[in-house]
Amino acid sequence: MPKVDRRILKTQEALKKAVIELMSKKNFDDITIQEISDTANLSRGTIYLHYLDKYDLLDKLIESHIDELREFCKEAAEMDYVEGTMIWTEYFEKNFSFFSMMLASRGAPFFRKRFLDFLIEEFRKDVDITKGKNEEIEEEILVRFVASAQVGIIEWWFTNDKPVTHDKLAEQLGTLLERNL
Repeated sequence: MPKVDRRILKTQEALKKAVIELMSKKNFDDITIQEISDTANLSRGTIYLHYLDKYDLLDKLIESHIDELREFCKEAAEMDYVEGTMIWTEYFEKNFSFFSMMLASRGAPFFRKRFLDFLIEEFRKDVDITKGKNEEIEEEILVRFVASAQVGIIEWWFTNDKPVTHDKLAEQLGTLLERNL
């Protein structure tokens, strides 16, 4: 894979940071390209060199986080649920401003659906309804139950400004996943 110029990465990072900062103050639909360029200290033209519009910028920002979480899922496949969840909660802690905007504030309404769809896709890989406590439950119901619960707990954590440490959150979410999957 070719190496990306550091100036391009720096520009894209400044734009993503600007969007998050602006979203902490107002609804995404009310943010203008000019406000993004002013906040990032870049020209409007520079934005259009990298993105089609502000929606493309937001979409790429969301997709980069989903891709990162997808990689963590691959890494966590060899771990138990508590260890695997620890990777996620550390990432949530590190990227608190992004996830709190997307899940707990005036963030993009479609992020929650994309996040839920991603979790459904990932949990579907872990569900085994052929034996044990879940053999009477429809797979789709179980997968959606676990994914929806996960999103709800993560939203609660961000909305309430991290009422428990990310370690405690991982431990308890991992334990609940072990019980239900």
